[in-house]
Amino acid sequence: MAKLTQDSLVTLETYARARNTFRAEVMAHKKSRRVALGDNVTLIFEDEKTVRYQVQEMLRAEKIFDEAGIQNELDAYNPLIPDGSNWKVTMMIEYEDVAERRRMLTRLVGIENRVWVKIAGFERVFAVADEDLERATGQKTSAVHFLRIELTSGMTGALKQGAELSMGVDHPFCQAALDPVPLAVRASLLRDLQ
Repeated sequence: MAKLTQDSLVTLETYARARNTFRAEVMAHKKSRRVALGDNVTLIFEDEKTVRYQVQEMLRAEKIFDEAGIQNELDAYNPLIPDGSNWKVTMMIEYEDVAERRRMLTRLVGIENRVWVKIAGFERVFAVADEDLERATGQKTSAVHFLRIELTSGMTGALKQGAELSMGVDHPFCQAALDPVPLAVRASLLRDLQ
C-alpha cells in the first residue's frame, strides 16, 4: 500500500470544502475495519484512507500549511499504513466510567502484547505493540496502542484461498475472541495484503 506524500494531500482550503463528504466516506469505510473484542477493546485496522483522513484532520486542526510541518505529520502517520504483509491497528481500551478506566488500565498491563489473529491451519500471531514509543509503564497501560500484525506469505495465501480468520485478546483480565471475523471485515482486511 502506497505511503502518503505531500502531493497526495489537498490544501487546507480544498479540504475544508470536501471535509463533510470525506468524513462520511471514511466513517462508512471504517465500519468494515473495526473489530470489537468484548465490551472494552476495539481494534481499528488502518489503511491509506484512514491515515489520509487523520493527516488532513491534523493539518486542519493545527493549521499546518508549510512543507516542513506537513512532512512531520506524514512522518508520524505513514508508519500506520500497512506494508502488504501486515496489518496496522489502533487498539483502544474503552471504559465510560473514569474510575473504572483507571482501575482497569492498572490491571491490563501488557494487554497490547496479547492481541492475536489466527488464520485457519496456522498458529496464532501476536501483535507487535508500540514500535514508535513505549505507551505503558509497569503500573498501568495506555488506553491507546498501535499494533503491527505481521503475516507470513503462507498465511496470506491461505486467507486469499478462503481460510477462516479469527482474532482476539488473551490477557488474565481481558479475554475475548471473534471467531470467525465477519466476512465484510475479512474482505476489507484482505485488500491490505499483497
